[in-house]
Amino acid sequence: IYTASSGIQSFPEFVAVGLVDGNEVMYYDSNTMKAIPKQAWMKKVTEDDPQYWEFETHKLSRTQKSFINSIEVAKQRFNQTGGVHIFQNMYGCEFDDEYKKAEGWESFGYDGEDFIAFDLKTERWSAPVHQALITKNKWDNDKMKVAEIKYYITQTCPDWLKMYVEYGKISLVRTDGPSVSFLQKSSSSPVCCHATGFYPSRAEMFWRRGEEEIHDGVDKREILPNNDGTFQMSIYIDLSSVPSEDWTKYKCVFQLFGVKDDLVIKLERARILSNNGISIISWTIPVVMLCLATVALSGYVYTLKKKNGEKSTNFVLLILNLS
Repeated sequence: IYTASSGIQSFPEFVAVGLVDGNEVMYYDSNTMKAIPKQAWMKKVTEDDPQYWEFETHKLSRTQKSFINSIEVAKQRFNQTGGVHIFQNMYGCEFDDEYKKAEGWESFGYDGEDFIAFDLKTERWSAPVHQALITKNKWDNDKMKVAEIKYYITQTCPDWLKMYVEYGKISLVRTDGPSVSFLQKSSSSPVCCHATGFYPSRAEMFWRRGEEEIHDGVDKREILPNNDGTFQMSIYIDLSSVPSEDWTKYKCVFQLFGVKDDLVIKLERARILSNNGISIISWTIPVVMLCLATVALSGYVYTLKKKNGEKSTNFVLLILNLS
């Protein structure tokens, strides 16, 4: 994930973060001007390539210049001068080990909105805003660049992903079951089903009444990272109009992708926490997953609405100026 910013004094002009399965594995910014590993196992890369991190630093310094220029071009397209602005690029891939299938993506965002994205099926760029049409037409006509992007996200990226998973398999190819609890601020507030400490991040949660999945009055929040590398998620349900004796008919269901058995917790008032006490249901699940997941960048302004991020030694080939 590349982030260029303008008008933020306390934030670097350019930040690059590489992610594998939702774990930050590489970091670079325009203040430090140095690419560094963020996981101990990423240091193993230098055993095969001693110049790896020097090479990454050199490429990202060039990428930095390109992105700082691109944010200025975007400001001109939107007739903007001063103020705070964010330009981002997110690209990567995921590999399904079971079906031996790879998928990839490449997208750009500006000030919290989608700007332009690559459609792998049509091998063309989509531009949801008219300010991006100039860029779309230019990039669609660059057949060599289109071929490079397609090859990278379907071939090169999955190969690097497999290598990183091999390097970090002790920590990446593992499963941590969640601890689940019911929370409620007051007797009239929505009831929250909160799961934390699970890994990997490909998970789903929903409320069920009997055997019917409930959607009305439900508010599901995004999956967020914990400081220890695991993840958390919450889903709220408004039961203010439901008689208290019917609450036991509701259940919170937690699913982890690829796992047959769900964690199903019946809602009981005795399990609901307010400000005192903790009632936690734990679950241990055997599963192996190779995927990339979206991660919120702590302290950063994250704008793209697509999926997932990725780390590679070849990403400089895909840096495209807007001009």
